Amino acid sequence: MAIGDPERATQDRVIGLMCGGTSGQTGGLGWRYLGDWHKREGNANIEPDLLRPWLTARGYDQDVVTKAIAELQRAARMDGLKLYEANRVTHDMLRYGVQVTPGPGEAPVTVRFVDWGNPAANDLGVAEEVAVTAKNPKAYHKRPDLVLYVNGIAMGVVELKKSTVDLGEGIRQTLDNQRPEFIRHFFTTIQITFAGNDMQGLRYAAIQTPQAYWLAWKEDSAIPMPLDRDVSQMLAPARFLELINDFILFDAGIKKVARPNQYFAVKAAQEAVQARKGGIIWQTQGSGKSLIMVMMARWIREARPDARILVVTDRKELDEQIEAVFGNTGDKVRRARSGADLLAALADPKERVVASLVHKFGRREEDELGAMIVEIQRGHIGAPVGEFFVFIDEAHRTQSGKLAASMRMILPEAVFYGFTGTPLLRSDKRTSLEVFGPYIGTPYRFNEAVEDGVVLDLRYEARDIDQRVASPGKIDAWFEAKTKGLTPVAKATLKQRWGTLQRVLSSKDRLAAIASDIIMDMELKPRLKSGRGNAMLVAGSIPEACRLFEIFRGSGSDLAGKCAIVTSYKRNASELTGEEAGMGETDKQYVYRVYDRLMTDLATDEEAYETEALRKFRKEPAQMKLLIVVSRLLTGFDAPTATYIYIDKQMRDHGLFQAICRVNRLDGEDKPFGYVVDYKDLFKNIETAVEDYTSEAFDAFDAEDVEGLISNRATKAGEDLMTARDAWFGLLDPVEQPKGDAEVLTYFSSPGGWAEDPQAEEKARRRQALYKLAATYARAFAAAAEDPAASGVNDLQLAQYRREVDHAIALRDAVRLHSGDAVDMKQFEPAMRHLIDTYIKAEETEVISHLDDISLIDLVASKGAEAEETLTRAMKGKRENVAEAIENNVRRLIIDETPVNPKFYERMSDLLTDLVQKRRDDAIAYAEYLQKIAELVRAVKAGHGAEYPAVMNTPGRKALYDNLDQDEAHAQAVDAAIRETAQIGWRGNKMKERMLRRRLAELLEDDAAVERIIEIIRTHDEY
Repeated sequence: MAIGDPERATQDRVIGLMCGGTSGQTGGLGWRYLGDWHKREGNANIEPDLLRPWLTARGYDQDVVTKAIAELQRAARMDGLKLYEANRVTHDMLRYGVQVTPGPGEAPVTVRFVDWGNPAANDLGVAEEVAVTAKNPKAYHKRPDLVLYVNGIAMGVVELKKSTVDLGEGIRQTLDNQRPEFIRHFFTTIQITFAGNDMQGLRYAAIQTPQAYWLAWKEDSAIPMPLDRDVSQMLAPARFLELINDFILFDAGIKKVARPNQYFAVKAAQEAVQARKGGIIWQTQGSGKSLIMVMMARWIREARPDARILVVTDRKELDEQIEAVFGNTGDKVRRARSGADLLAALADPKERVVASLVHKFGRREEDELGAMIVEIQRGHIGAPVGEFFVFIDEAHRTQSGKLAASMRMILPEAVFYGFTGTPLLRSDKRTSLEVFGPYIGTPYRFNEAVEDGVVLDLRYEARDIDQRVASPGKIDAWFEAKTKGLTPVAKATLKQRWGTLQRVLSSKDRLAAIASDIIMDMELKPRLKSGRGNAMLVAGSIPEACRLFEIFRGSGSDLAGKCAIVTSYKRNASELTGEEAGMGETDKQYVYRVYDRLMTDLATDEEAYETEALRKFRKEPAQMKLLIVVSRLLTGFDAPTATYIYIDKQMRDHGLFQAICRVNRLDGEDKPFGYVVDYKDLFKNIETAVEDYTSEAFDAFDAEDVEGLISNRATKAGEDLMTARDAWFGLLDPVEQPKGDAEVLTYFSSPGGWAEDPQAEEKARRRQALYKLAATYARAFAAAAEDPAASGVNDLQLAQYRREVDHAIALRDAVRLHSGDAVDMKQFEPAMRHLIDTYIKAEETEVISHLDDISLIDLVASKGAEAEETLTRAMKGKRENVAEAIENNVRRLIIDETPVNPKFYERMSDLLTDLVQKRRDDAIAYAEYLQKIAELVRAVKAGHGAEYPAVMNTPGRKALYDNLDQDEAHAQAVDAAIRETAQIGWRGNKMKERMLRRRLAELLEDDAAVERIIEIIRTHDEY
């Protein structure tokens, strides 16, 4: 091959690779050359002269063969069908065969057109220049470069271009051929279409796939040239037939062929299934995880007659999505509506695929799980029937706890597979390994998916809203008036609940600033303004979501009627019980009022409202421009139209990464990135999440570690229980005998009132210890009770410890009430909300990141040890101090010390002013930090942090300059020598490379230096 060779030469070489020549005998990869059909008459996608002999050789009667071919031709004629429908019919015929009745009264015979199990048993042929008559007589006849025939049935089409012509031209040519004016009828049997050239290799797709969604194959190979590599990998008969048989889906009007990551994930899973070994399949968010499930489930059912699939999720949206995905691809799914319905489905072998929420395995009451197991054992409920393979979606969330344990009790012989779009963090890995086993196949990470064009990269922007405290004196007066009569500890508890950063950030003024910001974006951001894209806003809580929703609805902007609120909230009047204190509206009452008024105005209910909102968001983005959410829709919600996600909620790890990936779906050329707008200073968390999910840091433990992990955990639970129990009884030791209620209350509380008790402060400290140790004992007991025997606890001890824990909790609650530490939060909630909304003022939003021209992957990739070292010591100190001040010091001082020393923050205004000031300080340091990182990224992307000489003005010259000791004259001389000597096509051409090496040897000190420079310039297209 040489650059610039004509297309004919490329075509001849591909035919040689596939067929070994033009002799007509099987050779090369296993195909035989059928000839040049440019002038051949009657070319069709079904060639009876090739199909009939093959079927006859398989032992079918001639009449049966004739009828079978006629059935296939009838389906392929596309009479009254669209191409998609006809192609689906013929695909089913090719996979499963057709039933033919030989004669009256005779049993039907299934005629199979392809031997899928033995590729070499088929007649595999390649014809070139296959001229096909167009439907429109005025249109030119079309002739695909190569057509791949399997037993005379056209199943693949290849368009080739010469090395200097972009393969996109071949893709467009193939798509043109599928138009009704041309040869659409020829494509009814075509399963995969290909286009390629020598420089870019092959791209592949199913019929009617837009150019932007054609795929590149990705697999290790020793073959250096892209086209030869791809042909050898994809057009080898076994791989070609396997892709058609096992990796094609018809999904709700779109024919799809597996991406490489999906193919290799399913192949690895097949090996695990054969060995009956579970494991975890990690495929990044948006890379087609649900379709992997479908392909894997189909293969399992066909390979194992008794196999049944149970798909378990933990979100209603995921449950609905699984049902839709399986249903759209033609697989019937039994979706369990209740626990009883689930058990009935598991006992019915006709239900091959069952989908369920994990919660259907029993509510959280302890007795129900045991009752379900007993009912099965007694035969009152049918036991599950079949060989079960359980798919757990979003495995990091549904992998542990009582519900997961109940699954294993009901399905003790099942094999479990965890599917996740995020890696398993270190805190999850022990449980995950015990439940599922190690990773299956190679994880498909976020950066790989971006590189492959499977998902979009993300752009990040941090925005700050400065806040200030207005009228400190009025705040103090309001607080003292509303808390008159409370003990210092009770006042401190109230401050602890309301004097938090989250409460400050939920002020009405600040939420209004966010709403104004988003309204402005809707008018300025091109994709949002055009109506092609829309956005999601993640609120910190359901009350905050309601406040934001009301602000948008009353804004008078275009968003007023084009936004919706989607949360887990469902109106239930019983939730209002105990809320009315006569002091104003509580948060629960407010949320109920907002939802009740909205549903009444629209004459609908929450479920119908959400269904319609999500339909518009996906299908009519110009009519539903913004969804306000809290935790719903942050996973398992695929809406390619979503372009911006605004985050005003503290998030990290799995939840944060899944949330930002709501905007990484492909949706046309006007959506080059997904955009993340951050109001909560989450950059460090986002940076960590993306770095985690693009690195090798989370590989699974080895399987042999499982036993030790389980043993260590159980032992630790037993030790923690004994430690907590000793500490609890140690706290009670000083209480006077007989340690009755009166003695306990005297020791911990002040029966005559705290103001008259000289030991009030000491008793406050004792009570803090009591509250803490009672909770610690309860948690330790719960951990050991999950597996008492392994924790070293027998039944008698378990019962005794349970009684002790119940008494400890009762004692804690009684002391809290008796001492006055307990505060009726409902009574004070309206007053404190008024204080926050009235006296915490917000300024206009300000962009503080200036990272809008840098992708998140570039941002993360630029940050290694070297980049960290370039941060000044002062900058590092600021960043660390800010994080500690906000995340540790404030929380520790308020939560831990205030109840012990109520004077620590005696005035409420001091507390609020301190919090807001820390917020302001954090934003300033944060902006400086982000600016420094942005500078580092831009320097790295430019190739070097320092200035270059003016003549070093290309990437290649800069590389030479850096690698030749920054000697400008030497770098210029080497650059000139390369440009004079290197001939077109020198890479891989021994003679041309030898000439270049000889010339460089004149300028460089030794052979090692020559090789180093050769390898450097090999990657630069300018040479």
